[in-house]
Amino acid sequence: MTNPENGARSEPVRGPQSAWIVLIAVLFVAHVLRWILLPFTFAGIIAFMCDPLQDWLRAHTRAPRWAVSVFLFVIIVAAVGVVVALAGPPLFGQLRRIATDLHGSIAKIAHAALGSGTITLLGDEMNADQLATAAVAGLRSALGHTLRVLEIGAVVFASLFGVFLTGVLLIYFLLSGERIRVGLLWLVPPPRRAQAERIWSRLGPALRRYFLGVFGVMIYATVAAYVGLGVFLGVPHAFLLAVLTGMLEMVPVIGPATSAILAGLIAAQHSATAASLIGYAIYAVALRLSIDQLLGPIALGTASRLHPTLIIFCFFAGGVLFGAAGVILAVPAAIAARAILTDVYEGPGGRDRRA
Repeated sequence: MTNPENGARSEPVRGPQSAWIVLIAVLFVAHVLRWILLPFTFAGIIAFMCDPLQDWLRAHTRAPRWAVSVFLFVIIVAAVGVVVALAGPPLFGQLRRIATDLHGSIAKIAHAALGSGTITLLGDEMNADQLATAAVAGLRSALGHTLRVLEIGAVVFASLFGVFLTGVLLIYFLLSGERIRVGLLWLVPPPRRAQAERIWSRLGPALRRYFLGVFGVMIYATVAAYVGLGVFLGVPHAFLLAVLTGMLEMVPVIGPATSAILAGLIAAQHSATAASLIGYAIYAVALRLSIDQLLGPIALGTASRLHPTLIIFCFFAGGVLFGAAGVILAVPAAIAARAILTDVYEGPGGRDRRA
């Protein structure tokens, strides 16, 4: 490109183009590594939410950062350990009874749904006992395949390793949160670092409001699950199932599905009648609709100052592109994009506008 004043050639401005290339590369890598991101995501969110408490404890106790970090880590691990110790034995006992008599458990549900009638499945007419036999045979055939057993074993091992890795990453994030923030800021070109600091000063509180909204949804899920399972359906271990339901809300898609299956199996084992099955189906549908379509978008939209329809779109788009980690990080990414655009378009004094 020739300068019209002196005839010299000048290089084209490549800043925006380079930024887009870097963004696309980051999104591609995140898509490829979407399952690896889960432990880093959970550990990072927990450490981020503990940061204000960590600063408060350091200011009031004058203890070094490492001591406060270790204290918070021990409290978090102890809380998770208490929940696992209380909920694990009874729930695993129920699941063991269901697994040892899987045919009987499925037959109870089929009898409640069909009674003495029959159902035509793939051209074959079956009663409740025949349907249970076919279901157990199909499950055994699916699990009996060597590759399928290896896949299940790999998933179990990866899940256990992911839990352990989350704990390891959490203590590192608690100890080195400030160093990580400074290191990320160093990646920003020096002329843009003041702008990055301004954006973070707006983004940090917005992210904390959003994650507090997520915590509120978890509390609602716990209370609603206890009311539905314990008060109306009378399911055994309703309180533990409700706590598990609330905690699993942190794991998008997989968590709610797991809690619904566990509660459904225990409810069917306790009382396999047509009325109980209909009651549980109503409870499960009402709980999911109230969280996914009503309370979740409204509460999280209010906390993040994003429109509920945008919240729903972010959940689905993040899940399709990046799996469970994408669902967790989709709304924070939208909040970050809004903070960046607000600073770019409206300047340092610009006010966030609700999308």
